[in-house]
Amino acid sequence: MIFRDKVGQPKDQVAMGFHLFHEDAVKKPHGRFILHMVDSDTGEVLAHWEQPQIITLDCGIQMARLAKDSTEPNHGINMLAVGTGATGALLSPDAPDEKQRKLNAELARKPFSATTFRSASGVAVGYPTNVVDFTTSFGNGEAVGPLNEMGVMNTVSDNPLIKNINPNNYPTRDVTLDITSYDVLCNYLTFGVVTKPANAVLTLTWRLTF
Repeated sequence: MIFRDKVGQPKDQVAMGFHLFHEDAVKKPHGRFILHMVDSDTGEVLAHWEQPQIITLDCGIQMARLAKDSTEPNHGINMLAVGTGATGALLSPDAPDEKQRKLNAELARKPFSATTFRSASGVAVGYPTNVVDFTTSFGNGEAVGPLNEMGVMNTVSDNPLIKNINPNNYPTRDVTLDITSYDVLCNYLTFGVVTKPANAVLTLTWRLTF
């Protein structure tokens, strides 16, 4: 079963070739998220929406680590995970919280298929800016299930099958815990359940503005 148009959509929705929102130019850091799912057989758009997402407190630790030593960790945000563990109502889950350290029930993760810098007008550019898009696609047979949480991560391993999960369960956030041995959740989003069929392609774009 596929739920359509059940997630509250922001007033200023955009298409996949989207421009920057006004708040992209006046608030930082912050993030937005776009979900686009199509039937791989017919090309029918099964779901398309966009909304803000939360930059976690642990993301600040990662940025501080990279500022101190650009080789530690040895890369920045590198993977996107989807899950089924958002708490609360099925179509209106609890709001995401910046203290989140991992997905509650991770189903699948995957490296980004593209990372793109964008200008203030939303145009893709070949030079660094303060706006960057991270895109991942889950194809046929991947991430199949009733999705209601997602996040982008800095992972210890580049292999999506190797997981180094933070032991803290929300709302616990032990600030004395050394997180260098764990995958770090940098952004988090909860949403009304979207069921991905086996014959669908799900494309997820996270835009971060610093």
